[in-house]
Amino acid sequence: MKRADLVEATVAVLARAETSLPGWVVDRIEEAARRESNPLAESQLEAILENVAIAAQDQIPICQDTGFPVFHLVLGRDASLPFDLREAVADGVRRATDEVPLRPNAVDPLTRINTDDNTGPGMPDLILDLVDGDALRITAFPKGAGSENMSLLAMLNPADDPLEFVLETIVERGGMACPPLFVGVGIGGTFDLAPRLARRALLEMSGSSEAKLERDLLARINDLGIGPMGLGGDTTALGVKILTACCHTASLPVAVNLQCWANRSASATVGDNGWNID
Repeated sequence: MKRADLVEATVAVLARAETSLPGWVVDRIEEAARRESNPLAESQLEAILENVAIAAQDQIPICQDTGFPVFHLVLGRDASLPFDLREAVADGVRRATDEVPLRPNAVDPLTRINTDDNTGPGMPDLILDLVDGDALRITAFPKGAGSENMSLLAMLNPADDPLEFVLETIVERGGMACPPLFVGVGIGGTFDLAPRLARRALLEMSGSSEAKLERDLLARINDLGIGPMGLGGDTTALGVKILTACCHTASLPVAVNLQCWANRSASATVGDNGWNID
């Protein structure tokens, strides 16, 4: 596998993710617009769809907040990587910052000095899975601060209802996260594992039907009436995914990772014979 191919693939998936939405995401927004009974909410959904169409047509970012660079890497155990994986992806992020272009969002947490290229300590954020094979699949999942800032982790009492915590989080914060939302939920694990489960839940969400527990939670969220942009309406969320892990008998970690309507992602596969975008 060539380093240059991974850099090029990184630029390409970021460019696609920033300028267009996956088809299943657009389908859900369109479906929500068709069934919306609140005229103001319907107008917001139509404005979102117009925004998405303009971004795709003009190849410009869907949102002024182009997010921070999160990538899911699925790496074949037999792949040959004669280079630093993180630095190759970082080079792609730097190029994409100039070429797409992306808003420079990465700052030092204490001095608030901007690195100006969306990289730095901890960035890009790489989520790595090892599988059989000799190729690498890279998925860009840019995450904006508006929804990320409204996400929440709690260490609940084992007797508490984790789904009630999810609903309470959305009641308190959902209207400020640019709804309609995609809701990733992580239940169990440890203090640090629950948020990782919630992030993975967003990554693994797709156009396929949710499980019954997720459908029921989605219905309860939409019954809240928060609506698009928090202005009221039938659609507060467009999707829910729940991932769980075993936890200590004395604890119940629960994390809610909110994603705004701009549920951006794009993937490419890199191998010994080059790369191609999905």
